[in-house]
Amino acid sequence: MLKTLFLAGVDTFRLNFSHGSHADHAAVHASIRALEGEVGRPIGILLDLQGPKIRVGTILDGKLMAVTGETLRFVLNGGDGDKSSIPLPHPEIFEAVLPGDDLLIDDGRVRVRVAALGADFIDAKVIAGGVISNRKGVNLPGTVLDLSPLTKKDRADLDFGLKLGVDWVALSFVQKASDMIEARALVGDRAGLVAKIEKPSALEQITDIIRLSDAVMVARGDLGVEIPHEDVPGRQKELVRACRLAGKPVIVATQMLDSMVSSPAPTRAEASDVATAIYDGADAVMLSAESATGSFAKEAVEMMDRIISRTEQHKLYGSIIAASEPEIERTPPHAIASAAADIAVTIDAPVIVAFTSSGTTAARIAANRPAVPILAITPDIDVSRRLGLLWGAHSLWAENIHSYEEMVEQACSRAAAEGFAARGQFIVVVAGIPFAQAGTTNNLRIVQLDA
Repeated sequence: MLKTLFLAGVDTFRLNFSHGSHADHAAVHASIRALEGEVGRPIGILLDLQGPKIRVGTILDGKLMAVTGETLRFVLNGGDGDKSSIPLPHPEIFEAVLPGDDLLIDDGRVRVRVAALGADFIDAKVIAGGVISNRKGVNLPGTVLDLSPLTKKDRADLDFGLKLGVDWVALSFVQKASDMIEARALVGDRAGLVAKIEKPSALEQITDIIRLSDAVMVARGDLGVEIPHEDVPGRQKELVRACRLAGKPVIVATQMLDSMVSSPAPTRAEASDVATAIYDGADAVMLSAESATGSFAKEAVEMMDRIISRTEQHKLYGSIIAASEPEIERTPPHAIASAAADIAVTIDAPVIVAFTSSGTTAARIAANRPAVPILAITPDIDVSRRLGLLWGAHSLWAENIHSYEEMVEQACSRAAAEGFAARGQFIVVVAGIPFAQAGTTNNLRIVQLDA
């Protein structure tokens, strides 16, 4: 099935550590690496940490009905689980909430508002009633909690994943820029760091969070619980644009083809949702339950792949993307990347070949959204795997090059071997000299494949 999904269009596989055992994830990781060897292409693996899930405790008889207008009491310690003592064993909540703050239970199906509180209790009026059952999640959209984004479980999962050799680590429930610093101290340069944006407080520090991240995920599930539904589309556009300006890959996720969990075809609205993310300029779109537990995983990937391709081929795509093109930084590396995109279009080149040691050269070119694919060649297998998230990038691992002539020869041979260019065609080649030195994008060349 992994091979089927890869051939259907998957570039990066996500391992969701909210579910499954370490042994389960190790087996999938090993299968992906075996598949990588079989197909001869780098494949990215993203470890998605569960993060600090806040939940109510055990409810009397398993559930209770919260009636709109009545008052419930949440208690820090103990609690019988009835309406006068609902367990909420999270001291950080009692330290942070204020009267007027809302608590959303079970993905917002029940909404209560703090009316009064003490050191170990919260009295809250039910604003939107419904059933509260055992261990349901709690969101606090207007409250910043003094809470590490990495729980004890997350730290164990992170250590395990890094030893396995995952390529990306996604940090859940980021609240502030310092959360990224804390995670970076543990991850270092062993994997790329993805900030999952699903808290309103993260939106307030988004510039710093993007700067401290290697990539960003617009995690619309929890974000859509904590901010009004009608604000999510606009926030998605803002986040995608901010990441593009920063040259950081951005993933749009959650419920993209949700009906395909149980149906062989999506709704028209879902197809439009995926297309909207492409028109916005997202680098990647992500499937969740559709491919993890759904009955039509292959069909979901194929459908998403077709929507991406058809959208990028649409006559309006180029003008929409160009309208949001970021201003070019006045530095040689950015100027070279922008020029490469323009030249490729002008001379009708079929591909831009980017030699990159850290992935930055390819990212700079991708930020310009050229009308041709980017063949990213790197001597670092880890970088080649991470480049699977980057817009338009077809990444390859190759031995390091040492001379200008070797660079030209390899660019031509790889472009031809991967089916991007044929004899007689011109290709655009971008590199940094001296070779294999990060951040030195300074060379652009037009090469004609031997006629």
